[in-house]
Amino acid sequence: MKTVLTYLKPLIPRMLLGISGKFMGTMAELFLPLILSHVLKDVVARKSLSDILYWGLIMTGCAVVAMVCHTIGNRTGAKVSRNFVEKLRGDLFHRTMRLSAAQTDRFTIPSLESRITTDTYNVYNFVMMMLRAGVRAPLLLLGGIFITMFMDRYLATVMLAVMPILFILVLTISRKGVPLYSKVQKSVDGMIRVVREDTQGIRVIKALSKTDYEHRRYDAVNRSLVADEKRAGITMGLVNPIMTALMNGGIVAVVALSAGRVAAGQSDPETVIAFMQYFTLISMAMMAVTRMFVMYTKCAASAARITQVLEAPEDLVVQSTQDYPDKQPDAHIEFDHVSFSYLSHRNNLQDISFSLPRGGSLGIIGATGSGKSTLVRLLMRFYDTDSGSIRINGRDVRTIPNDERCAMFGLSLQHDFLYADTIAENIRFGRDLTREQIVQAAVTAQAHDFISAFPDGYEHMLAQKATNISGGQKQRLLIARAVAAKPDILVLDDSSSALDYKTDAALRQALARDMKGTTVITVAQRVSSVKNCDLILVLDEGRVIGSGSHEHLLATCPEYQEISQSQMGGAFVE
Repeated sequence: MKTVLTYLKPLIPRMLLGISGKFMGTMAELFLPLILSHVLKDVVARKSLSDILYWGLIMTGCAVVAMVCHTIGNRTGAKVSRNFVEKLRGDLFHRTMRLSAAQTDRFTIPSLESRITTDTYNVYNFVMMMLRAGVRAPLLLLGGIFITMFMDRYLATVMLAVMPILFILVLTISRKGVPLYSKVQKSVDGMIRVVREDTQGIRVIKALSKTDYEHRRYDAVNRSLVADEKRAGITMGLVNPIMTALMNGGIVAVVALSAGRVAAGQSDPETVIAFMQYFTLISMAMMAVTRMFVMYTKCAASAARITQVLEAPEDLVVQSTQDYPDKQPDAHIEFDHVSFSYLSHRNNLQDISFSLPRGGSLGIIGATGSGKSTLVRLLMRFYDTDSGSIRINGRDVRTIPNDERCAMFGLSLQHDFLYADTIAENIRFGRDLTREQIVQAAVTAQAHDFISAFPDGYEHMLAQKATNISGGQKQRLLIARAVAAKPDILVLDDSSSALDYKTDAALRQALARDMKGTTVITVAQRVSSVKNCDLILVLDEGRVIGSGSHEHLLATCPEYQEISQSQMGGAFVE
């Protein structure tokens, strides 16, 4: 909850305005039953219409003051809550975007999504309720107790006897609620994961007639969520009925005792009427307090999950050149005995060494799971190596500032994303690029012709996830985005898998023509995509089992020969 308080500190002046309004409105409410008791007991007895109207106007004034002040307090509380959660959600999203790949793997994408949405909403609801009822309910409770003690101490003692039981009940149940709601949020993560997977794979699911299977898979996580919500709901739901029973029992006791006291002349009906009104206000205040405790349990569980992300340490900090000194830049890119493991069980890459000159081209080929994409992720420092070093222009990637390092790369992945906007904006991707640069990038990526075929050309709107264009067109737009800013290093990670051989060959020729001076790294399953590279690495289970030119590998690497023969019988489309 410290995180919540930190975000509320800048809003304290506006909060004080709302709290002041709620305070004044509540005080006006508290005076109404007292004034009514005075009117019934003293004013009516004088039979003076002017006195009755006078005190009636005072009561009306108190009601108006209460209404106006509560309105100001509620509106201020709503605005503070909105501003608070906007800042919190924005910072949480910003931190999520800056998490390292390893941290994202640990949190998982569905969990991060639910933290940004459901968890921030739970915190927002609690803050808004506290600003609306956090002043009014305690004031009604304490003020009502104080006034009733002044009016009839004997009857008030009966009511006070119930309060400790209620507070112990609320505190005990609330302590159990935090872990229960934490478990609920984890179940929400699981449901979001299944929904995310199903929406992304909906075409495959329908094509393979697995809709019923996915329904059963969703029903399983949905039932798990319902079960967790049921346990939390039943536990926290015990508060209201038990509290209501105790409060109603207190009211019955007060009515019974007051009847005897009135009959004995120890009290009067007017005082009992006002007393019962105060008892009702106190009951409503207690109900509000218990609701706040229930919402606090949700808020505390959600705030803890949010804090985990906000306070996640920077695990890919820029290291000192004293620890990783620069070397003479003999190559643009150099891997020096690099090993890496995702889970620290077995190496996903082991003892990888190679160097590539500026403007050179590297092809990486191998079976699925051989470590091709992992090698690229290490180069871009999505992860840090377990051993060995990776250098760009003689500088260890761990010493290069993030913004400088990221600006070096252009990246196109096989399953990268395009968002619902124009083609031009998808290629521009928020960068300061001219129209000429965008068009030239599309020409290089072999995308200009199909873009020009649209009636609105580069202003053609893409649907969400670009479902209104083909897979090959998507990949060419992604490549256009990668080459548009003329990066120092261009990474194409299986980004031409949906292209036909002729288009793929034309793309490679265009890259060689238009991207001179750029070091190109191509990860591919097809030999035709890497055969013209200056250096080709053949990976198998994280090891380099062959390296060299296409001709050299055909002569020395049986695995490469097998891949070549199985794909094209040794022939290629030029």
